[in-house]
Amino acid sequence: MEWQTLGTTPFLPPLYWHAALKRKITGSTLPERGLRCRVSVNAKAVAAYRNVCGFADSPILPATYPHILAFGLQMQLLTAKDFPFPLLGLIHLSNRIRIHRPLGAVNELTVAVHAQNLKPHAKGATFEVITTVEDSLGMLWEAESQMLCRGVKLEGEPTDNALPSPTQVTELTRWKAPADIGRRYARVSGDYNPIHLSALTAKLFGFPQAIAHGLWNKAHTLAALGEHLPAANIEIVVEFKKPVRLPSEVILLASAPGSSGELLLKGAGDIEHMRGKWQPIA
Repeated sequence: MEWQTLGTTPFLPPLYWHAALKRKITGSTLPERGLRCRVSVNAKAVAAYRNVCGFADSPILPATYPHILAFGLQMQLLTAKDFPFPLLGLIHLSNRIRIHRPLGAVNELTVAVHAQNLKPHAKGATFEVITTVEDSLGMLWEAESQMLCRGVKLEGEPTDNALPSPTQVTELTRWKAPADIGRRYARVSGDYNPIHLSALTAKLFGFPQAIAHGLWNKAHTLAALGEHLPAANIEIVVEFKKPVRLPSEVILLASAPGSSGELLLKGAGDIEHMRGKWQPIA
């Protein structure tokens, strides 16, 4: 793996332009290259993110917030000339985060991203975007987001290691996903994917209406779980099932508070939007 260290986090507008222009699959191997950068945490930006995702005020960063710090690096990685797949049209299948130590009193961090593990899938190919966050003491937080690119042909048999549907869960709470949440989340995350912004822009990509961002669903779920989960030494994995069409109401079901458990996010008519589990880091 060859690492490129950036002096500042990438400026997003040109990366959106690169993303909009690239519509074709140009290869079937991932570049052996990662990006890293020092970032500082901005208290105002964190407060705005808390507000949009439903997190209470706290000296500890929201568990999903490092994704926001890494977003520019992820964009630069996925829109680079040597990256084989078009960013627009990638489908986020699952997300796993590991919190090694409490995310409190963090200011200067080193964020690194790379892509790995290209594998055949029934609908194309999947790969993982790996994000790590370190402070002066070492690894603090890491994540893997599994992405699907449809239409890629790879040798080999697809494997299916989907999470089983949770069984020992009861309703914890419910909330509304309002029509404008995609635009509000874009302002705090930098992620202006057209499928989340409006019915008009979502229709260009084959969706009848805008859909909520998967990481907003995960963030709002972790905000709602609150003290239900440990603050550190925890792995939280979710699989995104049917998208949450905007506007709509969702219902969160979860198992009892503890060091491990399961969760399920459902919509009207028992639609499964997201299933997940948490456990201590192995």
